Amino acid sequence: MIRAVVFDFDGVIANSEPLHFRAFGDVLADEDVPLTESDYYSRYLGYDDQGVFEAIAVDRAVVWSTRQIADLVARKAARLLDLERGGSLLFPGAVSAVRRLAAACPLAIASGARRPEIVRVLDGAGLAAHFTAIVSCEDTAAGKPAPDPYRRALELLSRATGAPIAPGDSVAVEDSRWGIESARAAGMLTVAVTHTYGAADLPGADALVDHLDALTWDFLVALRRRD
Repeated sequence: MIRAVVFDFDGVIANSEPLHFRAFGDVLADEDVPLTESDYYSRYLGYDDQGVFEAIAVDRAVVWSTRQIADLVARKAARLLDLERGGSLLFPGAVSAVRRLAAACPLAIASGARRPEIVRVLDGAGLAAHFTAIVSCEDTAAGKPAPDPYRRALELLSRATGAPIAPGDSVAVEDSRWGIESARAAGMLTVAVTHTYGAADLPGADALVDHLDALTWDFLVALRRRD
């Protein structure tokens, strides 16, 4: 029995990963630290903003203080806002998928994005009211691939509905291996959508879809854990 669905945000609902890459790249260029598209998608996409800069610092042997990283995060957020202006960020099928599933069960978001970025897009698309809970990078001590974001989302959903929601009775919708690892570690069923990576790069998902139109209630109810 499926009692809740928890969406990742970037790469699942919002087609914003190319903009995140550009925003990171622009900020890092000012620091004379190059970032290739290949490196971003293969090494850093699964982290929240702070985690990206921390990982890059380690990989490139760059010494940034906590204050400097906070400044880089703020500059990247401002650059992302500039890049978002003037166009829709939603993947095809996102609006109908959210509305369709919200009519069947409570929904949440578990994301490594900043809360203002998530809310800004949802408000612009008229989707915010469909989500009972939003977990952003500010809300957990550890981000994906740790299970904390999904555990927190289920905790908030359980509190809002007044009854515990077991991880095995919930589905995570993800687009990356880091997100799949996070949801599986939390004990959830997982559906991977091939917006960002191909099927071969999404191991461990209980099901794969190529388009959000495939996320129907009947499809989710038929899910089975692969292991």
